Amino acid sequence: MRQQCDLLGIHRSRVYYQHQERVKDVLLMNEIYELWIRHPYFGYRRIWAMLVRAGYVINKKRVARLMKEMNLQAIYPKPKTSIRNREHRVFPYLLGDYVVSQANQVWMVDLSYIPMRQGFIYLVALIDVHSRYIVGWNISITLDTESCLEALEKALKNGVSEILNSDQGCQFTSNAWIQMVQAVGMKISMDGKGRCLDNIFIERFWRSLKQEDVYLKAYETVTEARRGIEAYIEFYNFRRPHQSLNYKTPAEVHLQDKKDFEDLLQLPFGVKNSQKSHNPVLCCY
Repeated sequence: MRQQCDLLGIHRSRVYYQHQERVKDVLLMNEIYELWIRHPYFGYRRIWAMLVRAGYVINKKRVARLMKEMNLQAIYPKPKTSIRNREHRVFPYLLGDYVVSQANQVWMVDLSYIPMRQGFIYLVALIDVHSRYIVGWNISITLDTESCLEALEKALKNGVSEILNSDQGCQFTSNAWIQMVQAVGMKISMDGKGRCLDNIFIERFWRSLKQEDVYLKAYETVTEARRGIEAYIEFYNFRRPHQSLNYKTPAEVHLQDKKDFEDLLQLPFGVKNSQKSHNPVLCCY
């Protein structure tokens, strides 16, 4: 090291100082990354505040520099997922005083963005309100109607609901969507503008999915995200107890024949529907 410094004409202390500073940066970057993974919606200011509360002596500019170096930034839904086409017909909200007492009375459908390490994808899902069971879903890299139609087609292989509720997004007011829903005899219900609580059950599913899976894993690719989300939905439907369901799983509530449920629980995900086609069981790929 002495000879190298002599050749370069610099003092050894300068090299050691820079090395120690870089080591500190790496340790701090690891801490920043752990905070960001747990709270991906935090920007550098909140990350800085969390570090200060943890005992670090650091300024905001350094946190911002390290986050930029790691290509980390707060994740938030920049593109709108619910964009209304004013030329499309809007249907009234039918669930105001409607009492849901059994499966396949009311389904809700919605789109949500899924953040990845780089960029994001879109997930459309249909949920049974009574059982909280995910009856159909699909992933797309664009906000297209075709992806929603594919999710609906998969859901219809498992049963038909009396009412299907959605927001007023252009995917759900499109002629193709309306025709497919009405062709099987389902009534169409739509949320009021700005009333996210009208679709509260699917919103709760988004929260569970993101907090329990997506934010923890930070998917790298679309393929990885698809496999991970598929595994989580299987867990959510068949193995995750819900407090609102008296700690039963959605599948236990949705499936009336307990023996069929126990048989299905032993089958690999994705082939459940092919073995028990008369039951409303999720079959998505």
